[in-house]
Amino acid sequence: MNIDNPSRRMLLTAMAALPIGEAVAAIDTEGDGATDTVRPRALVAFLSRSGNTRVLAGVIHRAEPSDLYEIRTVRAYPDDYFQTVEQARQERDEGHLPALRDGPPNMTHYDKVYLGFPIWGETLPPPVRSFLSQIDLRGKTVVPFITHGGYGTGKSAADLAKRAKGAMLKPPLVMEADQERRTTTEVLQWLGKPVPRQSG
Repeated sequence: MNIDNPSRRMLLTAMAALPIGEAVAAIDTEGDGATDTVRPRALVAFLSRSGNTRVLAGVIHRAEPSDLYEIRTVRAYPDDYFQTVEQARQERDEGHLPALRDGPPNMTHYDKVYLGFPIWGETLPPPVRSFLSQIDLRGKTVVPFITHGGYGTGKSAADLAKRAKGAMLKPPLVMEADQERRTTTEVLQWLGKPVPRQSG
């Protein structure tokens, strides 16, 4: 599915600004049962940089009985798009797993995990790799939803399968969402500035 459509882009931009609740705070990360006794059996976990994946996570969360968990790092990535691309490439090549700001949810509560992420460096972003390294998905159903900047999903399927051992992986929802890259490139070109080359 392609979102390269002006009306859809406007809708996504508007929706990205909407709050999707504070469901993260309701998740029992300690495993002490200190949250509500009746819980959804699905978790929507996502990483979002520019808001595109957050929009998809919000739609899924509102449509499916679920808890919501945003994957956030202790140290924020640069505001500059191309700097983030380069940092993610270096972290990928070095196998670096950045520290996450919030502890992982107690996965015993969930049968299904909707996992959302943008493609960074042709595969899973380092924060998503960190998240996957901290949880056990054996016996769970994992449904990926993926955004990318025009270069496809790269090696993310193989990387996810390797890091979600024992999980049942469902076919992903894949959407092209290249607004940030394209806008940044066009503005730099308009200013007569060099556009950083994106390496794979």
